[in-house]
Amino acid sequence: QVQLVESGGGLAQPGGSLRLSCAASGSIFRLNTVGWHRQAPGMQREWVASITRGRTTFYGDSVKGRFTISRDNAKNTVYLQMNSLKPEDTGVYYCKTSENYWGQGTQVTVSS
Repeated sequence: QVQLVESGGGLAQPGGSLRLSCAASGSIFRLNTVGWHRQAPGMQREWVASITRGRTTFYGDSVKGRFTISRDNAKNTVYLQMNSLKPEDTGVYYCKTSENYWGQGTQVTVSS
């Protein structure tokens, strides 16, 4: 069993930055691809970014060039650095492993 705990969400102004963390229990975490997803109110959950075991990264078109995903396998943690935030980035952000384990989510609100 893998448990994921997201943190780092909050309120940011447009153009601001936030850094999300996804901490995992269980050593299997370091072996697998981990992704970030988000869900805005009234919208379907969408994929944001992923990072493989070898640290290859992938990004959705809406965040490319603004968000950076990284991982620290020694800490069993994956990060999402979010810069140049826009109001449309508002939502609950979840991390997910390739075995389909999900965290509980952390709220990100971008508003002036």
